[in-house]
Amino acid sequence: MNASCVSSPSPITENIVDELRRIAPGGVCCNVDLAKVSRWKIGGRADCVVSPATHDEVKKIVSFLNSRNLSFLAFGSTSNLLFSDQGLRAVAICIGPRMSGVEVDGDCFHVKGGTWVPSLARSVARAGYSGFEHVCGIPGTVGGLVMMNGGSLRRSASEYLVEILSVTATGETRITAKEDCGFGYRRSHFQDSGQIITGVTFRFEHRDLYSQIRRRMLTILSDRRAKFPQRMPNCGSVFKAHDEMYAQIGPPGAVLDKLGFKGRRIGGAQVSLEHANFINNVGGACASDVRRLAHEMKEAVFAETGYLIEPEACFVESCGRVRPLI
Repeated sequence: MNASCVSSPSPITENIVDELRRIAPGGVCCNVDLAKVSRWKIGGRADCVVSPATHDEVKKIVSFLNSRNLSFLAFGSTSNLLFSDQGLRAVAICIGPRMSGVEVDGDCFHVKGGTWVPSLARSVARAGYSGFEHVCGIPGTVGGLVMMNGGSLRRSASEYLVEILSVTATGETRITAKEDCGFGYRRSHFQDSGQIITGVTFRFEHRDLYSQIRRRMLTILSDRRAKFPQRMPNCGSVFKAHDEMYAQIGPPGAVLDKLGFKGRRIGGAQVSLEHANFINNVGGACASDVRRLAHEMKEAVFAETGYLIEPEACFVESCGRVRPLI
């Protein structure tokens, strides 16, 4: 996820759409069905979605939207986002395939924000560097991965990060060093700063044979297929691991499983039968179904353990404001 918004949404007129098309040729769509965009396959219609191809286009888009006092939301692959059933009145800026690519310079990898994470993992592996295998199965973009400090196997993307290129909420370019990013477990200051991540530089230190790296990646992918639901639309883990609860009792999925949540259903939203920290859209789910089910899960864990688990997923209001799922 890569998200920010400003003020309350104003109407998106034809003149505004025409200017966005001038800034990002070929990258503007109107009246977009978010249920076809969202990994959860949930959401109403977005008035306007802009897919920039360069950092400069992002700057110009943000500056233009600010000049017209228009609210905007930026996202990548929507891996951790639940869109409102009322759709999206803010302008959506999609940092995706049009802005992807990897440039290798020795042990440094300069990666555009819309690059697909598994593709980056393969590029690093083919170059003979290890350490990024743990992200090979994460279905998201690099900008979202870094914003959430994502990863797996209790590791995080920030381990090998050098610096981040972003556009501020006022349309200015910013380069931020790793030590100034406020990284924590599934956390960075980009989640609150309103910045849009357009590029990331990683540096890898450990060399290994591609065959060995590939073998580890295949093992990780096999384990993910065995543990996590793959067939139904979902956003991945709904709740973050709580360190104390993890140490004392176990991860959220295990606790929810013991509480009998597997298969629990509200409307078209159902707790996965394979992993209790996943909520699947089993057909026709609404955002309200998912949020009600997640609320029940959180309350039950607190009642049983005394620990408040935080949602990893976020809810996008129709105005473009992004807040915790529940």
